[in-house]
Amino acid sequence: MGNFKERWNITSNWQMLIIFVVFALTGSTSALIAKPILAFFGITKETISVWLYFPLYIIIILPFYQVLLVTFGFIFGQFNFFWAFEKKMLRSMKLGFIADYFDSFSKK
Repeated sequence: MGNFKERWNITSNWQMLIIFVVFALTGSTSALIAKPILAFFGITKETISVWLYFPLYIIIILPFYQVLLVTFGFIFGQFNFFWAFEKKMLRSMKLGFIADYFDSFSKK
């Protein structure tokens, strides 16, 4: 646990617990949201190949996950941590321009 605290600049065990709760809620919520969206478009495991269903499922989850992570982070009082985490994740996916766009608002 010490490595996480040091790498993520976490100051207490309480903050670490909150961060883990936010990650759990975000993952569960985005997975729950993706199924009805796919079903709305008529995409289920029964209607298309499983080999196509799961990649589509993951593609649908990703944008919701990004937004929910920062939202739940804000609700739980850890916005700065999750915004920094989100920017790092977006840059690793070569989508850093999105983070730069939203950062430009805070500099005005």
